[in-house]
Amino acid sequence: MIVGSIKEDLALEKRVSITPETAKNILGLGIKVCIEKNYASHLGIEDNEYKQTGVEIRDTPSEVLKSSNLIIKVNCPTDDEISIFKENTILVGMLNPSNNKNQIDKIIKKKIKIFSLELLPRITRAQSMDVLSSQSNLAGYRAVVDCVAEFEKAVPMMMTAAGTVPAAKVLVIGAGVAGLQAIATAKRLGAIVSATDVRAASKEQVESLGGKFLTVEQAEDMETAGGYAKEATDEYKKKQAEMMKEALKKNDIVICTALIPGKPAPRILTEDLVKLMKPGSIVYDLAAEQGGNSAYSEAGKINTVQGIKVIGVKSLMNSLPLTASSLYAKNLFSFIRNLYSREKKDFNINLEDEIIVKSLIEKV
Repeated sequence: MIVGSIKEDLALEKRVSITPETAKNILGLGIKVCIEKNYASHLGIEDNEYKQTGVEIRDTPSEVLKSSNLIIKVNCPTDDEISIFKENTILVGMLNPSNNKNQIDKIIKKKIKIFSLELLPRITRAQSMDVLSSQSNLAGYRAVVDCVAEFEKAVPMMMTAAGTVPAAKVLVIGAGVAGLQAIATAKRLGAIVSATDVRAASKEQVESLGGKFLTVEQAEDMETAGGYAKEATDEYKKKQAEMMKEALKKNDIVICTALIPGKPAPRILTEDLVKLMKPGSIVYDLAAEQGGNSAYSEAGKINTVQGIKVIGVKSLMNSLPLTASSLYAKNLFSFIRNLYSREKKDFNINLEDEIIVKSLIEKV
């Protein structure tokens, strides 16, 4: 059996799916590994580092795709790549099936088994494979670092002979993995942090990190059985907007992280709400690529409205590609280890395994 991986389009994606460390682990299962020439040279990882672990280097992507039984990628394959895939191959990655229906359909028609790791169940056994958590953790950290770079004031309170500089106030919308990491990072930098989330269970998590939890009065819990947020009711949205009016007047930085799996990001900050913030304030929208939590948010752009910077994030992991690749590759290895049968020396599509069933895409 051979696990293969090719370079992504570097203009869009700098992460890789296999590191020398995880290549060694895959080889340890008794599986061969092959990659494209100069696979991770843009990250400072040269081919020799892979060769030393026993990885085979191929000159072209076509050679890798044609020889591999299981292909791992970061993003959904292009049409050109799909045309090279051979039948009965297995494809694993973050394939974003809701946005890539045409490509997914073409792949299925080639009798290829597709696993998209965003669909993994939130169970203990799947934690080591949880790509959303590993990448979101980095996103929450990076969001705060970027905001501090854009914010033209000091973040912590400073007491000087010339006077006292007040601490910046940060509001985090959405207290999932990214939101919690943003809270922790902002607190470490000395900001006064508050947060809100539709899931009642997040209150304790926010407060454990030193943040103040902003509650929507008499609100029902909006958590799914799988632990994700679900879409809010119209009544909830009205109460949420009222709560936001006061919060936005007081905060200097707002970091938006709210997402609903398989759906566009919920619009939480309307045009009127954004304009309530003080000039010089920042809205940083991690959900911009999924439609955005904030008005005026566009992926990859910074829009200034009445002196307020609205930053729409795009391909954020490209700013931390080495760390993001390291974590992603470890997630992939855990998934491959669960999929591979050493006894049969083959990949085992066990439909009694919840991890396999939930991440397998059989139709679009």
